[in-house]
Amino acid sequence: MARFGLVLWDSILSFMWVWASALVKLFVYGYLELGHRPEAEILKISLGVLYMFFFAWLGEVTRGGSYNPLTVLSYAFSGNLDRFLFTALGRIPAQVIGSIVGVRLIKAIFPEIGQGPRLSVDIHRGALTEGLLTFMVVMVSMGLKKKDPKSFFMKTWISSIAKITLHILGSDLTGGIMNPASATLLGVWAFRLFTEPRKSKVQQGEEYKVKSE
Repeated sequence: MARFGLVLWDSILSFMWVWASALVKLFVYGYLELGHRPEAEILKISLGVLYMFFFAWLGEVTRGGSYNPLTVLSYAFSGNLDRFLFTALGRIPAQVIGSIVGVRLIKAIFPEIGQGPRLSVDIHRGALTEGLLTFMVVMVSMGLKKKDPKSFFMKTWISSIAKITLHILGSDLTGGIMNPASATLLGVWAFRLFTEPRKSKVQQGEEYKVKSE
């Protein structure tokens, strides 16, 4: 029952996430009519940080609910097979469905918002850029989880600023989408490689002796 509730919350939060982003754009560019002036970008970034805090709070309240397939997939790779299957076959499809429903409603109600990010470079450079951005997001997310800052504010602040910075860096080229890709697995592997303590030769020798027996 707990897993069903988590899948349901994933779908709801994904629906809310696409709406939050769309409403911010509608407010900044439509209602305030700021265009692409610097103050418009500053306001959009500020509102983005605020709703990232809101969704982080919702994640705490729902005990793990998430709108981001990238985050749950990176944790699934670092867990057991049961967690991976539950994430790949349950949570991520629920997030995709929630996002699709949200986008379709947005396009039906507010068609003036636009079609979303567009690729401004060739597909190979775009894939490489998104892969590098995704890799960095995975490293930040897993680093925060490993350190586990006691302060909810500090943890969310670091995560929000890192994601927004990476989004800005990639926005001119790919829109800064940072969807899960092969970089997710690479990010998890690299994080383990650089953070987990290495086994000594004595420990390796003892493990080999136990296996041979």
